[in-house]
Amino acid sequence: MNMTVTAWETNLTTTYGSLQAVHQHYTEFIILQILTVIVALVGLAGNAVVIWLLGFRMRRNAFTVYILNLAGADFLFLCYRFTRSLVLLFDFGFVIGIISRFLLPVSIFAYISGLSFLSAISTERCMSVLWPIWYRCHRPTHMSSIMCALLWALSLLMSMLEGNYCGSQSSNVCLVWCQVLDFITVAWLILLFVLLSGSSLALMTRLLCGSQRVLPTRLYMTIMITVLVFLLCGLPFGFHWFLIIWYPNEYLALFHLSLTVVFLSCVNSCANPIIYFFVGSFRQQWWKQRHTMRLVLQRALQDTPEVDESGEILPGETLEMSGNSLGQ
Repeated sequence: MNMTVTAWETNLTTTYGSLQAVHQHYTEFIILQILTVIVALVGLAGNAVVIWLLGFRMRRNAFTVYILNLAGADFLFLCYRFTRSLVLLFDFGFVIGIISRFLLPVSIFAYISGLSFLSAISTERCMSVLWPIWYRCHRPTHMSSIMCALLWALSLLMSMLEGNYCGSQSSNVCLVWCQVLDFITVAWLILLFVLLSGSSLALMTRLLCGSQRVLPTRLYMTIMITVLVFLLCGLPFGFHWFLIIWYPNEYLALFHLSLTVVFLSCVNSCANPIIYFFVGSFRQQWWKQRHTMRLVLQRALQDTPEVDESGEILPGETLEMSGNSLGQ
């Protein structure tokens, strides 16, 4: 009798502990979804402002074209995350299947595109610093637009194939093609990561070391901070994504990691507009001059070296005087 009572108490304690764990996991899930919705809203507003300014209010150059397309990719990614978090919060079970089937490729498309544009920005910036004469003389005029169009098309093709063959594995043929596409996509992301890391490291080396060091510009700081935020917040999403693909049985064990990584990916897409406006407004005397968002964004993307107080060049004042002509 005593052994039966002891076993019953043990089972009751285990069940109570399991219920507590489930309740705690559900609370964490709700909190992360609410935070994801808030961050996604902020990021959507920030990227929309960047798209509006660079698309209609400012004259574009080689690097602002990439920034514009990066903002578009971040906007698409945040749209998907915002929609999915709302569906999960309000428990629209009948919509989850539709979102997973038709909108999940949009998330894949936006993530691959964002990494592609960021790698292109860093690589082209590295070329302009390491080989400035060759870059100015031999670079095609519309290279940025052509590269963005190619990267959009390649990302769209990968995401459509992933959604077609990996969305519904109803046959062995689909399973084989899904594994092949996963391998190709992983190889492409690894190549982009190598280009991003190598070009960023080369820029930092040229800035800090060597006999011909270059002066830092706001554009350089914008790119470096954006790359750093992506490595900290955006890159784990890619690792986790393919970890789930290759080990699907471990999804429940990695559930909390999945929620955290998704939230960090939203932070990465939300942080880029904040970085632009922070770098553009850094060390500016707001109480003396009226600064518009367009001028702040222009400062963040200017390629003029910063000068100390003893210097004769004042980049902020020079840019503000020519702001109207640059913004046409």
